[in-house]
Amino acid sequence: MPKAKGKTRRQKFGYNVNRKRLNRNARRKAAPRIECSHIRHAWDHAKSVRQNLAEMGLAVDPNRAVPLRKRKVKAMEVDIEERPKALVRKPYVLNDLEAEASLPEKKGNTLSRDLIDYVRYMVENHGEDYKAMARDEKNYYQDTPKQIRNKINVYKRFYPAEWQDFLDSLQKNKMEVE
Repeated sequence: MPKAKGKTRRQKFGYNVNRKRLNRNARRKAAPRIECSHIRHAWDHAKSVRQNLAEMGLAVDPNRAVPLRKRKVKAMEVDIEERPKALVRKPYVLNDLEAEASLPEKKGNTLSRDLIDYVRYMVENHGEDYKAMARDEKNYYQDTPKQIRNKINVYKRFYPAEWQDFLDSLQKNKMEVE
């Protein structure tokens, strides 16, 4: 049902509202999303960043966590002051982070399927003759012999086991033909 004409009041600007404080409070409330799941699950929103990280055994400021020792040591001052360690209430966060860091890094870079097929085709048909590969009609990008050799070397470096299997299959095919 439509509203009666003239009954809606337009919004007036609130001059007495402190916009700076309003924006600051809104920014504080809308805290950024914590990417690390271990830290995010152990986070207590009622506590400050420093308190949260201290409970997890993490440092807010790495420069203060590991202080640099002065190089000049006087003859009488041999005692090294030891700080009292903060109580770590959530050690499982630190243990999870260390376990995740100790895992081997996953190899993320791979070659495109087109490049793999291109290299296999060239080696199947031409062997080690890079000049013949450069003249081949499948050389769409008009690679020079050195560029083709570099692509083959990249393939060898990325997939050494697959390359060896490929060479073995080529040798087997040559034996069957002869």
